[in-house]
Amino acid sequence: MPLQDIKDRIARAEQEAGRAPGAVTLIAVSKVQPLERVEAVLEQGQRIFGENKVQEAAGKWPDFKTRFDGVELHLIGPLQTNKARQAIGLFDAIHSVDRPKLAATLARLAQEEGKCPELFIQVNTGEEPQKAGILPAEADAFVAECRGLDLPVKGLMCIPPVEEEPSLHFALLAKIAERNGLSGLSMGMSGDFETAIALGATHVRVGSAIFGERSYG
Repeated sequence: MPLQDIKDRIARAEQEAGRAPGAVTLIAVSKVQPLERVEAVLEQGQRIFGENKVQEAAGKWPDFKTRFDGVELHLIGPLQTNKARQAIGLFDAIHSVDRPKLAATLARLAQEEGKCPELFIQVNTGEEPQKAGILPAEADAFVAECRGLDLPVKGLMCIPPVEEEPSLHFALLAKIAERNGLSGLSMGMSGDFETAIALGATHVRVGSAIFGERSYG
């Protein structure tokens, strides 16, 4: 689906939800996409992209950044603590702060580097054992812990369970964010971003609907 179609759908969803035009940031998820597909989307004017892995982003984006002004990179996949320093140098935002050890590492590195990307805390709204994220019951305490470390927490992120109604998870995330005074809600993907926007999403992560199916070759 062309990029403009996705942007039109976002604008329509914003309008229907009574949101201000441009209230929602589109993150084009470029992980494991061939370089020519990413370049085509850059040529169409998209500048905000999401990657899952530090190594993949490090191999792909420095060259694009020299050729295209204003590129913003968001890490939306899990971050290992041993890759945190590299991630701070590479990304403008990290959406997967999911455990105290990572928060402490980011805080230490932010002091050393004198900068820190915007941070989103990942909440495991479905309480799935195989999935990363802070459990909903522990989210308030973890937000407070991150703030105590002087981390720039912008908002929360979730990935709803595949087989469950996503709106329940989006509503839960919005509730946790509201009571903690957080404005950012990173939620909604190719199949459900309109629902997420209706429930307050500020960042939607859209991959296959823009780029086509992923290439794992």
